[in-house]
Amino acid sequence: MITRSLGSKGPQVSALGLGCMGMSDLYGPSDRDESIATLHAALDAGIDLLDTGDFYGMGHNELLIRDALEGRARDKVRISVKFGAMRDPGRNWVGIDGRPAAVKNSLAYTLRRLGTDYVDVYRLARVDPNVPIEDTVGAIADMVKAGYVRHIGLSEAGAETMRRAHATHPICDLQIEYSLISRSIEAEILPTARELGIAITAYGVLSRGLISGHWSKERAMAPTDFRKYSPRFAPENLDQNLALVEALRAVAEAKGTTVAPIAIAWVLSRGSDIIPLVGARRRDRLAEALGALSIDLGPEDLARIERAVPAGAAAGERYAAAQMAHLDSERKAH
Repeated sequence: MITRSLGSKGPQVSALGLGCMGMSDLYGPSDRDESIATLHAALDAGIDLLDTGDFYGMGHNELLIRDALEGRARDKVRISVKFGAMRDPGRNWVGIDGRPAAVKNSLAYTLRRLGTDYVDVYRLARVDPNVPIEDTVGAIADMVKAGYVRHIGLSEAGAETMRRAHATHPICDLQIEYSLISRSIEAEILPTARELGIAITAYGVLSRGLISGHWSKERAMAPTDFRKYSPRFAPENLDQNLALVEALRAVAEAKGTTVAPIAIAWVLSRGSDIIPLVGARRRDRLAEALGALSIDLGPEDLARIERAVPAGAAAGERYAAAQMAHLDSERKAH
């Protein structure tokens, strides 16, 4: 397994991480046994970065990871946890809580559910507009000093917030959406992260399956699948977006591969400070994603990909308007 540094102050991690959200929440039903088998397959393949959130299935995802790690050495895996996203019993989103007391309370429950003494990276899921980022990061820094957290990360933070957070305590990585069809970080956020020595853990590298090569207009979605409300999956946008996928498929086939690994390989090619998070819920999808590590994209390959999927070519925003409004990373545009 190729490794990359999680920022100038962070640990070495596998060049691909496993995003575990879909095993518990937001993409419709999942299979527990297959989820654990997929986690085991990822670990066995050398993936040592597992990304979760305490609100994924309201703790279910952390408990799942705990069970999957049973009998395995804790120091061989890096667990990255998001907190602060609040939900009600109906699973609706009801706000963000980045208060110092919430930091410590959320962490206490996370440690219990994971069955561990520490988390490797702890981060607020969305910037709380009512709490200075210095206060939130300062509270996590207290937990670093106490030994409960190893490193501090950010999620969907804009450039100015990154600077303020990093001035409070070194930040190892920014978790943010980045893919062939979500490239807004390239203008300001990515250069700022590089200036500060902050890595990017990129989620949505296959745009929630949209550019995996496996999506179709006929695919039915479960009532609990949040993609039903995602603009890029909306009927008025889907044709244009799937046409981009078909253009990318032609590039992939000429390279002797399939759509998903070439899309992931493109993210890998953007810099050694970028670690894509693969949201595989099944072993076959994980195996396909791992193929990205053996794809070498030369200048002509990258030019072909750029022609197939130019920047800004996707139809629709990456989230619905109400969710976009909560993204510090998109504040200037909204």
